[in-house]
Amino acid sequence: MDILHLVDRLEELFNRSRSIPFTHNVIVDEDKMLDIIDQMRVAIPEEVKKSQQVLSQRDRIIAQAKEEANRTINLAQEKSEQKIDRDSIVQEARKKAQQIKKEAEVQATATREDADEYVAETLTNLEIALERVINQVRNGINILEEEQVVTQEEQD
Repeated sequence: MDILHLVDRLEELFNRSRSIPFTHNVIVDEDKMLDIIDQMRVAIPEEVKKSQQVLSQRDRIIAQAKEEANRTINLAQEKSEQKIDRDSIVQEARKKAQQIKKEAEVQATATREDADEYVAETLTNLEIALERVINQVRNGINILEEEQVVTQEEQD
């Protein structure tokens, strides 16, 4: 289950709760809240797994880019070796091979940078979402603790 959906459900639970007059406290259904918190505990590892998948995708993309660059370099070298017949053709082939090699390296670097940027953005978004969840859970716990203190004071 999506962690943001669970956060929305937790917020909805608080919004539907009855308020205690003359305070900022509300009465929350403990079972429902604990159920949502349990679901969050299950969902957070899923979000972590998703980030690990993004990292492995990045590594795969980088490996593919390196492999493609090596294939391009090898192809360029083979073509240049086949054209050794004349000096001018050999020089031209070497220039072309160097150009292809540089282009492949630039392309591999760009692909690697794009993959790194995508992973950083995804992990940043995940961190923000997790911080929101943690803050909301802490706020819920604080509210419950305050309610327990008020209830305890009323009983005394």
